[in-house]
Amino acid sequence: MTGLPEQEPQQPEEPLLPAETATEEVLAPEVLPAKILPPEAELASWPESEARLEQADASPPQPEPPLFQSWSLPEIRLPERIPHLGHVCLLGVLAIVGLLGAGLLTRFALHFHLFGISTAQQAMNDIHYTLGSQAVLYLLTLLACLVIFPLVWHKGFFAGLQWNGSTALRQRKRLLSAAAACFVIAIVNGVLMPGPNDTPIDKIFRSPGAAWLLFGFGVTFAPFFEEMIFRGFLLPALCTACDWVAEQACGKPIHPLAENGHPQWSLPAMAIASVLTSVGFSLMHAEQTSHAVGPFLLLICVSLVLCWARLRNRSLAASVLVHASYNFMLFVLMLLGTGGFRHLDNM
Repeated sequence: MTGLPEQEPQQPEEPLLPAETATEEVLAPEVLPAKILPPEAELASWPESEARLEQADASPPQPEPPLFQSWSLPEIRLPERIPHLGHVCLLGVLAIVGLLGAGLLTRFALHFHLFGISTAQQAMNDIHYTLGSQAVLYLLTLLACLVIFPLVWHKGFFAGLQWNGSTALRQRKRLLSAAAACFVIAIVNGVLMPGPNDTPIDKIFRSPGAAWLLFGFGVTFAPFFEEMIFRGFLLPALCTACDWVAEQACGKPIHPLAENGHPQWSLPAMAIASVLTSVGFSLMHAEQTSHAVGPFLLLICVSLVLCWARLRNRSLAASVLVHASYNFMLFVLMLLGTGGFRHLDNM
């Protein structure tokens, strides 16, 4: 028994761990511990983080600049003041077209001996042809304006001319008073500076039936179309031209358009334009009165009142009302003075 070798005492075997536990023990030393913040610091950082997130969500994404930036910018256009002198020239072209149309209709009437007239010389002295051709000229020009100018202005024809009929109705008492003042000036002018007795307009009045035709034409067609030409186109165009010259010469700022899109003018521009318009208005009627000085000055004074009515009320209808009322008073005076146009020698 004593000859057997001594055996070493066996150590107890360690129990086997599961595979997951062993892996965790192996990997555990390589995992870095997370940073632990104190509770106070963690609570303080929450509002700040939320504010940054809300700010990032609220800011819209910035669009990328266009590849050709100069092409994408909108075109800058200065406000257009209408009507201007270019529109007056266009009106002249349309009037020439209307004149050609009136001439063709006159030739057509002469061909069929309308009113017993067969020659152009006879037609020039006949009231039916003179007034008829003038009425056709006015109507054809107006029809062309109603078609062309809305395309140019991008607004209605009467809106571009500042018709404003409601304004004229509201101011009718003042406008009728202005017409009465012109009538008084005409009577005083006839006494102080009478014109010649045998003028072309007097000869037309003495032709049979002419007085009543002139009466109707003088209170309807003539005031409307003459005001459209002189106070509708020419007067505002000259006002704009005067202001434009002052802006270019003195470097003055451009007058802005009014709320309704119509131009605004300076007082000197309106005064100069009114005088120039009145001279043109008087020259148009000068041949009818044999270029007499008295009637010429009278028409300038009347035209200045009409310009005032147009500019003061910003209404073309206002000057038309004054013009028609003034003509009506003159014709009524002639009607009473000649016994119903039976004694035209008393004119």
